[in-house]
Amino acid sequence: MRFTLILATMLMFFGFSANAHTDEQTGNKSSSLKEPWDKGAFETQKYRNLFAEVGYKQKDIDKKLNEVFESLFYGPQKVYFEVGDSMAYISDIKNHDVRTEGMSYGLMIAVQFDKKDIFDRLWRWGKKYMQHQSGDLKGYFAWSCKTDGTRNAAGPASDGELYYVTSLIFASNRWGNKGELNYLAEAQNILNCSMEKKDMQRSAPFINLEHKLITFTPDRWGGRFTDPSYHLPAFYEVWARWANDGRSDFWMECAAASREYLHKCINPETGLNPDYSNYDGSLMKGNRIIGDAFRFDSWRVPMNIALDYSWSCVDKEWQNNYGNLIQNFLYKQGLKTFVDQFNVDGTLPEKILPAGGYTKLRHSLGLVATSAAASIQSTNDNRKEFIDELWNAKHEPYEDGYFDAYYDGLLRLFAFMHLSGNYKIIFPK
Repeated sequence: MRFTLILATMLMFFGFSANAHTDEQTGNKSSSLKEPWDKGAFETQKYRNLFAEVGYKQKDIDKKLNEVFESLFYGPQKVYFEVGDSMAYISDIKNHDVRTEGMSYGLMIAVQFDKKDIFDRLWRWGKKYMQHQSGDLKGYFAWSCKTDGTRNAAGPASDGELYYVTSLIFASNRWGNKGELNYLAEAQNILNCSMEKKDMQRSAPFINLEHKLITFTPDRWGGRFTDPSYHLPAFYEVWARWANDGRSDFWMECAAASREYLHKCINPETGLNPDYSNYDGSLMKGNRIIGDAFRFDSWRVPMNIALDYSWSCVDKEWQNNYGNLIQNFLYKQGLKTFVDQFNVDGTLPEKILPAGGYTKLRHSLGLVATSAAASIQSTNDNRKEFIDELWNAKHEPYEDGYFDAYYDGLLRLFAFMHLSGNYKIIFPK
């Protein structure tokens, strides 16, 4: 005990804080985290590497990021499957289908990693089997298909279109449009087809034109409300700069409206948000199990706000406070034990939403990942612990045998991209 006290005193004397430790995995003393930046990457084209800030070596960061990517796309538990010589899909394995959520995430990952072949394969499959080429839904994508391309549902989910458009614009910026695929024209087609649905009966623009907020689904039912996890204001700034569709001012208005909405839908005491809400941010107060509680969709919100902070940084004070709120709430539940479903006031829900045939509250890797990503904008003392928790977390079956290769895996990869400084705005060459 005495030796420990003497050693601690010597370390402090020579400038090492109690938080500076030697990580067995990196062999590198961790440094203290910097304060969140005051400018976003739209202005600076720079990104924080929080793994490096807390002391992980760059070679280990690069290795870990590559391992997470490889496990999703090529490992034994992969979710990416190639079809023939020119197509591929990403499957939600546990639900035995292909979703626009996963397909559009795959496009974003591919363009971020400069994997043109993967991007083009996913786009060809999605366009052939998922995108409507005529009728009231023209330009939109069927949100769920079987792995053979048969549609499980014709209707779109608006977050898919959101990611499709942004990913295509980035592909245009990175690879140009002179090859087989004109990425920018495809993005413009989705946006133009959406706006043409203004007065239709069966479908509508996937952005509600009155509120300038994304719909849950672009139809008469889902157009009445929104999903907080669909809100990525910085994506609209990408469209305003590079979509070249004549709507730049409108997209910037959508970005501002989206940020204002997030202020309203997130509980100011816990940092939790519902899965769905009215456009004014209020709870829908329905009788369905999905809606008013913080569940699977909601996990994405901390990561989405981190992206907006990293890219735009125009809502700094509120986003700093939000990062602290959500991390402090989860930390109080137990950093290694916090569960994945709550009422927005922080109490546990009466009903548990099942997943993959299992009905259980668990310490889910997906939420471990996205809550760690919130360290980009948070200022609280425990933010480093969230980063370490993600670094050391394993993507493997839970104790009861449940395993989510798809959702846990994709959110884990996105969080590693964020925290390593590798989720970037792709500017035109």
